Amino acid sequence: MAVDEKTLAILACPLCKGKLVWVAEKSELVCRGERLAYPVRNDIPMLLSHEARELSSAELEQLPS
Repeated sequence: MAVDEKTLAILACPLCKGKLVWVAEKSELVCRGERLAYPVRNDIPMLLSHEARELSSAELEQLPS
């Protein structure tokens, strides 16, 4: 699945309401502010805090800007 630009523009982190970054290789939407990665399963973003995984500093540095 690829998240198109229009959809990505309206999606936000449920915790901080910040911008999400699509990481296609891992099928995740990432919030840099909260350091969380939300999975996308069956083309559906799982934007629930208990579904997210915490990101390390190294993972954050490797994300595209």
